[in-house]
Amino acid sequence: MTLKRYNMEKILKIITGLAGALFALIGLGWVIKPAAIAAEMGLPLLEGTALNTQIGDMGAFFFAGGVITLLGVLTGKRQWYYAAALLIGTAGVFRVLAFTVQGATLPIDKLIVEIVVLGILLASAKLTSVPQ
Repeated sequence: MTLKRYNMEKILKIITGLAGALFALIGLGWVIKPAAIAAEMGLPLLEGTALNTQIGDMGAFFFAGGVITLLGVLTGKRQWYYAAALLIGTAGVFRVLAFTVQGATLPIDKLIVEIVVLGILLASAKLTSVPQ
């Protein structure tokens, strides 16, 4: 392995780890401070069963996505990066579908984050030195 590739892997590992940690923290935030997290995402905090679903589903999405990403960083196994990429990429696709099919507002800032994180995850999978 060349020094340039080693450095690229190291930089990507750090960036990917930060993204994974951020996602996991957002997931935990849904349990610890749901009103603040909902506000950051431009969502009203719901009530009753809807609140439970909002916290459970949104918290699980972010926490699981973050943990899966961190597993990729810690193990260096490509399949973890691909699993996280599937989760994040699908969120972006569904966001675009919500816009085109249902007429929902398309929050470009959130879509850009998903595209960038997807790219980071796929690059990490491609450059990882540990085979599947």
